Amino acid sequence: MTERENITLTRDVNVVTIPDGNHATLKEGEEVTLHQSLGNNYTVVTQHGHMVRIDGADADALGKEKHQLKTLVEEDDPEAVEKNCWEVMKTVYDPEIPVNIVDLGLVYQCHVEPLGEGKNAVHIKMTLTAPGCGMGPVIQGDVEKAIRGLPGVETVDVEVVLDPPWSREMMSEVAQVQLGLF
Repeated sequence: MTERENITLTRDVNVVTIPDGNHATLKEGEEVTLHQSLGNNYTVVTQHGHMVRIDGADADALGKEKHQLKTLVEEDDPEAVEKNCWEVMKTVYDPEIPVNIVDLGLVYQCHVEPLGEGKNAVHIKMTLTAPGCGMGPVIQGDVEKAIRGLPGVETVDVEVVLDPPWSREMMSEVAQVQLGLF
């Protein structure tokens, strides 16, 4: 997380509006307030009070450095790939909640299947905090992109399931403490 910071955009930047997940553009010179800088994205509030997400690839528009994701294990065997998948999913955040999707309890399963020659297929089952969440496809894409960049990963399938439905009890104890619920 980060303290609130007012920033003037140094160039036009594509954004995703929260909570509906629509795409828009903020113009160079517009002032935004940094709300959250976690994982590889930035959540900002515009001058008009709209919350939007800026992709980490556009960090320069905020005068920030791009985040570099590091894997823990540089191996491509299925066990190492699965470990890396769980770790990289901890860098994915709901743009409105300052807790990663693993600790939120949104990831139900990570299955790695060896394909041979050091390549693996990864299948993730995850859910959303609410059915119909407009940010669902964005978060799903973040997971796919993060895992696709890992060593030994050939294919990635991120399946969003709504059964069982997510509930607050699925959050880790750390997440509940972090959100003041425990």
